[in-house]
Amino acid sequence: MNYATPIILAGLGFALATPGAHAQNVALDARIAKLADAEQPKVVAWRRDLHEHPELGNEEHRTAELIAAQLKSLGLEVQTGVARTGVVGILRGGKPGPVVALRADMDGLPLTETTGLAFASTVKSTYLGQPVGVMHACGHDTHVAMLLGAAEVLSQVKKDLPGTVKFIFQPAEEGSLPGVVGGAKLMVQEGVLDKPKVDAIFGLHIWATAPVGQIQYRPRGEMASSDRFTIKVIGKGSHGAKPWSSIDPVVTAAEIITALQTIVSRQVDLTQDAAVVTVGTVQAGVRYNVIPPDATLSGTIRAFSPATQERIWAAIKRTANGIAAANGATAEVGIEPYVPVTFNDPALTARMLPTLQRTAGTANVLEIKAVTGAEDFACYQEKVPGLFVFLGGMTPGTDPATVADHHTAGFKIDESAFPLGVKTLATLAADYLSKK
Repeated sequence: MNYATPIILAGLGFALATPGAHAQNVALDARIAKLADAEQPKVVAWRRDLHEHPELGNEEHRTAELIAAQLKSLGLEVQTGVARTGVVGILRGGKPGPVVALRADMDGLPLTETTGLAFASTVKSTYLGQPVGVMHACGHDTHVAMLLGAAEVLSQVKKDLPGTVKFIFQPAEEGSLPGVVGGAKLMVQEGVLDKPKVDAIFGLHIWATAPVGQIQYRPRGEMASSDRFTIKVIGKGSHGAKPWSSIDPVVTAAEIITALQTIVSRQVDLTQDAAVVTVGTVQAGVRYNVIPPDATLSGTIRAFSPATQERIWAAIKRTANGIAAANGATAEVGIEPYVPVTFNDPALTARMLPTLQRTAGTANVLEIKAVTGAEDFACYQEKVPGLFVFLGGMTPGTDPATVADHHTAGFKIDESAFPLGVKTLATLAADYLSKK
């Protein structure tokens, strides 16, 4: 990202492994790197197949079958149907030790692809009752392919692994239908971090505006929490020619929308925390000359700490109810927590920084500012220490301003990013298990 700054290791308080253990780690890393490079043709083939056949959240049946078949071919213990369509593979090393998890998300988005790629999606489906195209517009196809590559690599060195690796292929990261629990939250509820109990979890996300070869990270709050809010303003309808006979919910809703903008600008200490309150939908009435009896708003809240989250929730309720009352209307406010803050455990982050540096090169591992996007990887991090990093997927030398962003119909990734992704996942797991 444009505002990235180099990592500074001084003062991390991280106790390095003994020289003998360090030498063993370096030797194993070298083997993993060589094997990861050899995986590139397979990873590209898997990615292109998945990209051409995307599936929406909780509908990833074909994707799950492909994953399960590949994991079984490696001799792993395989669980299917986890959180509806999720797949879990368990690789037991040749020596006893801890348990580490690696996670990839599987679902596509309701978008019609415009990339022009030879393997572009032409899949059609329905979403919320509407006909839609389906596309991997956030790189989940690449995540699955790279984690399959990491599973192949680690299966070839398993006799040297002191512990167990759990490969988690998760559905519905982009969210389930309203009122339906899914994704990481449901996987946790169904015990994906148990039997065997996971000690730490790692994940990565391809990043369209970071150059290939780069790894980005942030300790502590890396990505924002994400909550959904709705505000229903209940007034009194009337003929549009006689507004004095109404309690106009449209005008009241407009006042609320404007006032919501002052929550972040005037009620959040922005020197301590970033935050976002965005109204995304406004629904009221069906005819131009009729004042309707009610109006409904919905939007998203982003924050980087529970305290800021709670402050914003309270401010939204206070603002909506106060303005509605001032206009003679009432407001019904609903806030639905979606995902918590993606929080990189500081001790785990410090412990694994040398691994990231050896894998990508010190100059290519960058600490970034907080990202206001959200990731349900955070649900795992609420239960066990976790580290989530970004992997560069932009062709070097490209102007990031010209790159199609995530969640857009023109989203593309440079496939030369994949070997580093496979190495990163596999080496994080191996080094975590190997460090005493």
